[in-house]
Amino acid sequence: MKFSARIAAPAAALVLAGVAATGCAPQTSDTGAKGDEKSGTLRVWLFQEVGNKPKEKVVDAAVAAFEKSHEGADVEIEYIPVDTRAQRVKAAFNDPKSAPDLIEYGNTDTAGYVKDGGLADVSAEFAAWDEAKDTDPAAKQSVTVEGKVYGAPLFVGVRALYYRTDVLGDLGIEPPKSQDELIATAKKIHKEKPGLYGLAVGGAYTYGAMPFIWARGGELAEETGVTYRSAINSEKARKGIEAYTSLFGDDNCPAAKCAAMGGNATVTAFAAGKAAMAIGGDFSHAAVDAGTVKGKYAVVPLPGVEEGSIAPAFAGGNNIGVLKSSSHRTLAVDLMKSLTGKKTQAEMFDAMGFLPTFSDVRDTVARKEPFVAPFVDSLDAGARFVPASPAWGRIDASLVLPTMFQEIVSGRKDVAAASDDAAKKMDAAFAEAG
Repeated sequence: MKFSARIAAPAAALVLAGVAATGCAPQTSDTGAKGDEKSGTLRVWLFQEVGNKPKEKVVDAAVAAFEKSHEGADVEIEYIPVDTRAQRVKAAFNDPKSAPDLIEYGNTDTAGYVKDGGLADVSAEFAAWDEAKDTDPAAKQSVTVEGKVYGAPLFVGVRALYYRTDVLGDLGIEPPKSQDELIATAKKIHKEKPGLYGLAVGGAYTYGAMPFIWARGGELAEETGVTYRSAINSEKARKGIEAYTSLFGDDNCPAAKCAAMGGNATVTAFAAGKAAMAIGGDFSHAAVDAGTVKGKYAVVPLPGVEEGSIAPAFAGGNNIGVLKSSSHRTLAVDLMKSLTGKKTQAEMFDAMGFLPTFSDVRDTVARKEPFVAPFVDSLDAGARFVPASPAWGRIDASLVLPTMFQEIVSGRKDVAAASDDAAKKMDAAFAEAG
C-alpha cells in the first residue's frame, strides 16, 4: 500500500462547505480517459479533517481490502486541505495527466464539477451495485445531475448546537429554545465568564449562518425557471443576517478575533474550552471528544425563531467520484464502492461521527449512539440545501457571503449595503453559469 505524505494543517473550511471553482477557468477540451487499465497505481485525493488520524485508519483498512482483492493494483492516498481544493481540482480537470483517479468532494460541488467535465458518469455501475438500493434518496440526489449519477455518497452531515453542560449548569441556564434566547444566552455567558465566547461564531462560517437566514423565511436565491436570482438582500434574509451578525462584538465573540473564523475554527475553539457553545456537525463529534471538553458537553438541535422549533439546517455531506480522465475506470469504480460501502461508512461513523448515507446503516448507528439523535432530529425537521447551480461553486469559492458578513461585523457596511453587494455578485455568477 502506498501512501503519500499526509498534510498536517487542519482544513480552514468545513468539509460540507462544498467549494468548487474560484472562477471560470477554461474547460478541458478532452478529459476522457484512454483505455481502462486493470492494474497499476490509483491516486486518490481525500479531505484533511480536524483530527484526521481516525479517518486515515478507516481509509487504510478499506484500501487494504481493495488491494487484497485486486491483484496488481496499488492505491496512493493524499489528504488535501479543504480551503485550497478548488484550485487543485480545477487544475486536475485541466491537466488529466497529473489528475488523481478519484476525489472526495462536497455535495455542493457536484453541479459545477459536472459542468466542468471532470467527473465520470457512473450511473450504470451505481444502479448495478447491490448496496446502492439502501442509499438515502437525499444523499443519492447529491451525486445526481440531470438524472445521471456522478459518484457515490460518503456521508451526510448536519449541524446542531453544542453546549457546555458544566458552564450552563454553573450559571443555572437551560439550553436555549429559540434564536432570540440563544443570542441572549450567549451574551449572558460572556458577561459572567469573560474568558469564554458565549457562542463561537465565524465571519467565514457560511453554513453556521444559513440557519439564521432560513429560520426567518429568507432564501439564498430563488429559481427563475432558467437560472437563479439572488434573494440574500430580501427583507426576510436581512433579518437573519442581522441576527447572526449581532453575535459579533465585545459582548460575545469580538469581531477582531471572530470575523475571520470558519466552521472548523469555531469547533476548535469549543473543543479547546474557549467557548460555551458552538454550531457544529455530527462530523465534529470526534474532534470535540479529543479536546478538553470531553464529558462536559451535550448537543441539541439549533433552535428556530419560535420557541421549541428547530432551525432549518444545511443538508451537507461528501461524496467520492471517479474522474473522467482516469485510465483505471473499472478499478476506480470498485475502489469508490470500497471507500463508500456500508462497512466503511459504519466504521467511519465510529471513527469520525460521520452519518452514514445508507438508511439501514444510519438506523443501526442511531440506536447505538445517543449523540446522533439531535442531528437526526434536525434532518427530520427539514434540512435545506444551496442552489443546485454550477454557479454556487464560484459564489462559495469567491467568499461572497463571508465577505458580506465580515463587512457588516467590521462596520465597513451596513446590512442593506453589504447584502445588496453580495446579491449583485451572486446574480453575476448565476448569469454566467446559465
